[in-house]
Amino acid sequence: MVAVTVIMATRRALSEKIGDDTFSTPLENLDGTRSIALGGDMLIDLTVPMATGMPVYPGDPEVAVEPALTVAAEGVNVLRLHLGSQSGTHVDAPYHIDDALPTLADLPLDRFVGPAVVADVRGLPPRAPITPEALAPALASAGSRPGTILLIATGWAAHWGDEHYLAHPWLTAEAAELIVRSGTMTVGIDALSVDPTPAGEIPAHRVLCGAHAVIAENLRGLDDLLAAQTAGHEIEVFLLPLRLGSADGAPIRAVARVTAEAP
Repeated sequence: MVAVTVIMATRRALSEKIGDDTFSTPLENLDGTRSIALGGDMLIDLTVPMATGMPVYPGDPEVAVEPALTVAAEGVNVLRLHLGSQSGTHVDAPYHIDDALPTLADLPLDRFVGPAVVADVRGLPPRAPITPEALAPALASAGSRPGTILLIATGWAAHWGDEHYLAHPWLTAEAAELIVRSGTMTVGIDALSVDPTPAGEIPAHRVLCGAHAVIAENLRGLDDLLAAQTAGHEIEVFLLPLRLGSADGAPIRAVARVTAEAP
């Protein structure tokens, strides 16, 4: 439990530093906050909440979450959901950018679960490119563990819900090509897209999806994972999508498990 205390102390320090009230103590998960202790390990929720009027990629369906049935009228509570397959925290299947590429149903489940390494690219200015050099240290670490998921921490989750969220950093085609060459098949980012928003061209998507890689977008909480990674803790990530069949992607509940024991 000493290691968990270290993680939480680090996360509290980060919270105080950046003023982010979404950081929480271990047992405050039922009200939408992001972490809970589990047998000594720590589960951290990396998912933005699904809510009416939440940010979406320009042109995507707006999100609406409203009562369809209520206990008062029908005896049960049931919500009506209106959303796109790319709403909120979600994964893109390669089919997202080309009809000839694999759909969500074509991908193995192990593409959505695995050990994770976090690349720290925080501090970039708005709409800045993320270069291969920025990702090289994390990819070198990922290359030593087959099936490792690369998470890219831009810090842009702090802008969720305001106009600056669209001005996120983005992957250059060369950075995406380096990811593919490293053998990494799943990439996540705490931003609206791996390409600029809005974008006439989507080269990072084309490189990654063309290699049959999975892309996770609109993650949050990667600052927490960076703190744990720096302290030497192992990280495992779960990015399991809704089972929509032959789909371009789907919303996910993204969760990370941080081990209590550091090497």
